[in-house]
Amino acid sequence: MNLVKIWESIASHNHQLKLQGLKGVAASLAIIEAKDQYLPTISLNGDFKLNTKFLLYPEGLFSAAQDVPVSGYGYGLGYNLNLNLYNGGLDKRNIQLKKEEKLAMQFEYELQHSNLKYITAVAYYELYKFMKFKEFISAEISAEQRQLSTIEHLYKNGIVLKSDVLRIAVKLDNLELRRSEVLKRIDLTKQKLNVLMGRGEMESLQIALQQDLNPDLQDVHTYGDYIGIAQQQSQEFKIIESTIKTSELKLRQVKSATRPKLYLYSTYSYTYPQISFYPYSNNLWGFGQTGLKIQWSIDNAFKSKHAVAQANIHIEEQKSVMQIKQEEVNLKIRQAFLQREQAQQQVITAEKNIAQNTETVRVIKNSYLNQESLLTDLLEAENALLEAKFNHISALVELKLSHIQLLAITGIL
Repeated sequence: MNLVKIWESIASHNHQLKLQGLKGVAASLAIIEAKDQYLPTISLNGDFKLNTKFLLYPEGLFSAAQDVPVSGYGYGLGYNLNLNLYNGGLDKRNIQLKKEEKLAMQFEYELQHSNLKYITAVAYYELYKFMKFKEFISAEISAEQRQLSTIEHLYKNGIVLKSDVLRIAVKLDNLELRRSEVLKRIDLTKQKLNVLMGRGEMESLQIALQQDLNPDLQDVHTYGDYIGIAQQQSQEFKIIESTIKTSELKLRQVKSATRPKLYLYSTYSYTYPQISFYPYSNNLWGFGQTGLKIQWSIDNAFKSKHAVAQANIHIEEQKSVMQIKQEEVNLKIRQAFLQREQAQQQVITAEKNIAQNTETVRVIKNSYLNQESLLTDLLEAENALLEAKFNHISALVELKLSHIQLLAITGIL
């Protein structure tokens, strides 16, 4: 698998992204729910009751009561309808709030996806680095085993000392130990990649070792260009901008609470018996009303002052957060930009070191076989060459990752 295929697998199967996707679905449903507030509220009402005697006191409570003949039971059935015509724009603005929250949720998803892609890239190229280390160590072990055979032959002929044989054997043991450590790191990194892809932890995973790690730097931007791109595309900035818009909408909601509300209402019901209006009757009767109702909470005019002040403070807080985040992102871009430049120099230096140490090993090996230098000099030169190969791969990986990190920070990845 290459990195692009692993990214595709993460987009489809990563558990964190699935969870964030469910939050996005919930945000979409919240918009539909907010739109439902435009629909009228309608209810059906029904009741059944037992009535006491209907007593009238025309001359006062302590006078003789007049018994009005009504039924011993009663029932009713009807409906109530209420339609909000105007409430200061609260419902319309609530829909805008839900849309803004959904947009922020989408930015959160994109940010998490971008972060996961970078985390995956780190693990992927770490796996590549360790596999290359394993390849170098295995080749070194094979070369030392051949060299051990040569030195043992020289020892039998009395040309070299027993200590030279022992030094080679010790170096082989150390190389085997180092390879074992690298193999453990490989297994652990594979497990991490499998978890990120939503696969079984111990599932087989293979990547290609023949890769060009040099990123395409032909169309790279300057530091100032990356700053400008981040301001336009960074999901972190978009999230805070969305939060500011949400705060501004909430401020308008608070101010709308001081405005009057207008409703259209309609009711109708059938009731038995008729004991609501005079003259009373033991007959079924129907009655309804349709009209406009206005409601104005005058107390909100002074109660909302503190809520408005609090909402204004929250907006200013979010603007300050935006300024802080800009400074943090600019610093991250600068750091990644300088790391990429440093990694480019490290690659060039490592390539020169490999060439130099390769020649050094060749010269010392020939002089050792001619008894003109010590084995310790040869082993040091071989170790230096192996470390130079390690440094070269590490520098290439750092160059690749620093470039990917720049893309992630600026929102391009």
